[in-house]
Amino acid sequence: MSQNPHALVDQTVLDMIEHSPIGAVPHTPTYQDAVRRLHASHQAYASADFKDGHVTVRSLTRLPLFQASNLDSLIAGQIDATALETNASIFSRYVQSLPAALQPKAETHRIKVVGRPIHHRKHHGATEAPAIHDPVHSLFLVPGTGPHHGLPGNYLYGSVFEILHSGAPATWMVQLHDAADGASSCDAATLPAALDKMQEAMASAPFHLSELDALGFKSN
Repeated sequence: MSQNPHALVDQTVLDMIEHSPIGAVPHTPTYQDAVRRLHASHQAYASADFKDGHVTVRSLTRLPLFQASNLDSLIAGQIDATALETNASIFSRYVQSLPAALQPKAETHRIKVVGRPIHHRKHHGATEAPAIHDPVHSLFLVPGTGPHHGLPGNYLYGSVFEILHSGAPATWMVQLHDAADGASSCDAATLPAALDKMQEAMASAPFHLSELDALGFKSN
């Protein structure tokens, strides 16, 4: 038998959240105290989809993860990083996984999450234009939250991206964001190291961004 005097009511509230279509909990002191304990212990998060609603971590474990569909081929050395599934395609798969009612709201985040295409300036000169290397940037999405709630469906979005340095080898970063300005990031010297860190984070989902400190990430 649990020694926690609050265990029974906390379990009741977890069940209540999961059985409510909007993750609602009564606004009475006993229930709201339980909600605060569940948030503090990372067993429940504020819902990204319903005002004043909540979502349990155990329910988020059933959600799919999203990354480049051919990432395994990159890790195996069968393709170059530039051949990865596009961020727009990954984001579209995430949107299609959501209930129809949430998809329009998710689409409002597309430009922020996917980014705008790079437009190169035309080269005007007698000599041949130097080759332009666009930094590699690959999107992934996992269930979770941060200082602010996540994207629709309660998702964090992240990316593995290349940082170019003039006259020096490129380095890499893995970064995750909530729906506002909450972020957590980790530097890596090589692409394989960055991919290992990304997969370590994905295997740990769902999580609060602050929990990534245990994996070597730094919060903003």
